[in-house]
Amino acid sequence: MKYIVIIGDGMADFPIDELGGKTPLMASRKPNMDMMAREGRVGRVNTVPDGFPPGSDVAGMSIFGYDPARYYAGRASIEAFGMGIPMCPDDVAYRCNLVHIGPGSDGEVMVDYSGGHISTDEADVIIKALNAKLGDDAIKFHTGVGYRHIMIWRGGISNLSTTPPHDITGQPIAAYLPSGKGSETVRGLMEASREVLASHEINRKRIDSGKAPVNSIWLWGQGTRTNLPPFGKKFGLKGAAVCAVDLIRGLSRLAGFDTPVVAGATGYLDTDYGAKARAALELIKDNDIVYIHIEAPDEASHNGSIPDKIEAIERIDRDVLGPLLEKSGDGTRFLIVTDHATPISMRTHFAVPVPFAIFEKGGSPEGSGRSYDENINGVTVTGEEMVRLFIGGQK
Repeated sequence: MKYIVIIGDGMADFPIDELGGKTPLMASRKPNMDMMAREGRVGRVNTVPDGFPPGSDVAGMSIFGYDPARYYAGRASIEAFGMGIPMCPDDVAYRCNLVHIGPGSDGEVMVDYSGGHISTDEADVIIKALNAKLGDDAIKFHTGVGYRHIMIWRGGISNLSTTPPHDITGQPIAAYLPSGKGSETVRGLMEASREVLASHEINRKRIDSGKAPVNSIWLWGQGTRTNLPPFGKKFGLKGAAVCAVDLIRGLSRLAGFDTPVVAGATGYLDTDYGAKARAALELIKDNDIVYIHIEAPDEASHNGSIPDKIEAIERIDRDVLGPLLEKSGDGTRFLIVTDHATPISMRTHFAVPVPFAIFEKGGSPEGSGRSYDENINGVTVTGEEMVRLFIGGQK
């Protein structure tokens, strides 16, 4: 049997007045997801254990079948692994966003957590400049994708308090700056980055073309080196993943999956959905299980865009799930799931059990009679239990 997992990042939401009290999942045209829920097995998965932040790092680890309470060591170290950055035991990785901070009535505010969704090519030039000006034997900056990058602090400190910048869009930053032991170093780097970026050539070009400049870095999501047991040893399946963001690439590689780079996969709204489906169809030929991660619904929620979120959900259904259902052989089992809720009203992540549906092509319909949305009931399981249910038919 073959297994295909489709993760629509941040698809779950709250009812929205503009949609007549429906969520984007309820309002979207998604015949393939609805068919899976109607004819397959449905339930809810608790991807974020109590006491953990409701991010894609924790939730993604759960969906890959690993208990965050046992394995989680911080977001940035997972991304570092996905980027191929070596980490020593005493290294601490920090997520390094390129952001735009601007004036507000109550002080400086987080205007854009993504620096106007800066391109990777532009960002690479900036990261190299930061390394030249701020890097040393202890501090190194590494280019990631778009606005998402990594800083490694050799012999650094990880037990300080930091805040994801997408959690504070439009809010004054003063109350959310890093705090605790070691924060002086982190805040000092953030402040020093402003001088480096103030007159940078990339920003001059962005301003000239009407784009927002990247005027600061924002350091957060720190963690020490992460280790996971191989998925093949834990679940007995050879796997691969199709993804664009370094976080999911890191989880995939930590699990021992083949994780090729897919041309056109951007980790944003403009990603090539069809390319992801085609890559998955190739990978499933030589693997038992393939995970496909699509970031677009989450980005739409962070941007507060109802139309973009609906479009992202509909494109996952039409351009990813549709071809996979059509071209996969009988006996292929599918799982559609979201990692967490990202309510548009909040523009950030929210921990709540989220819906999943399991469907076997050519199998006997189980007949839940439900559409795929937040109203799905059924069994509530952990991430590992969901994976075992998916591949074995029972928790």
